Amino acid sequence: MHFSEFRKKEVINMRDCRKLGYVTDLEFDECKGCICKIKVSDHWCFCNHIPFWPFEPDYIIGYHEIKQIGPDVIVVDIC
Repeated sequence: MHFSEFRKKEVINMRDCRKLGYVTDLEFDECKGCICKIKVSDHWCFCNHIPFWPFEPDYIIGYHEIKQIGPDVIVVDIC
């Protein structure tokens, strides 16, 4: 899966079914070759009809907290 596909998926917390937003960035461990964290924000806007996230992320979610990646959503388990 490409990052461009990953960031189009809505992130939902399974504890309270709350929509958290969309993935805005990833933290990657180049030594281990894996994703450590995802950054999620619901603050986005359009610049020349291209969506971007100008704000700091609302959530930093450890990759181990991702429970399922579906075709449209990413389900996470955070307190």
